[in-house]
Amino acid sequence: MATIKPGERKLQILQGLAAMLEQPKGEKITTAALAAKLAVSEAALYRHFASKAQMFEGLIEFIETSVFSLINQITVQQDKGLMQANAVALMLLNFAERNPGMTRVIIGEALINEDQRLQVRMNQFVDRIEMSLKQSLRIAASQGETSEQEVIIRANILVSFVLGRWQRFAKTRFQQKPCDGAAQQIALILG
Repeated sequence: MATIKPGERKLQILQGLAAMLEQPKGEKITTAALAAKLAVSEAALYRHFASKAQMFEGLIEFIETSVFSLINQITVQQDKGLMQANAVALMLLNFAERNPGMTRVIIGEALINEDQRLQVRMNQFVDRIEMSLKQSLRIAASQGETSEQEVIIRANILVSFVLGRWQRFAKTRFQQKPCDGAAQQIALILG
């Protein structure tokens, strides 16, 4: 029997939780159901996480780290503000499409019966995304690609668009892909 290295079990637990969230008609996620899926005891889960809320926090940390490192890469690689905003919006939609379970966390659907601080944290995540888009659009304004007056409006429209796509993806049980037709729609928002 292979021994699991320290930290691997914690990652397995988070991957199992994410996999359960990807089930469109999935049952309520309980620690008992998660333990059964992973073929471990509930005590094993609690050796790595003090609560189910801490497990969700682990997923949220993964989401935040992934998304904001991708945003940073985009802003470093692309010096045109409108191109940055376009690339960020498309990346956010692609992230959701590749991580359906995480999408349910981002929109708060998976957090309904969990600790309220988790939803507050996801709201802050969306606020940070909007701030990133504003930064890109301010660069675009300084480059003459848009007006300074439109920065806040366009950033808000982009965030609302992305949130709507995420919601629709989750509510259609992952059938309506977030990226379908999105490039043209984002171009209209930024045009």
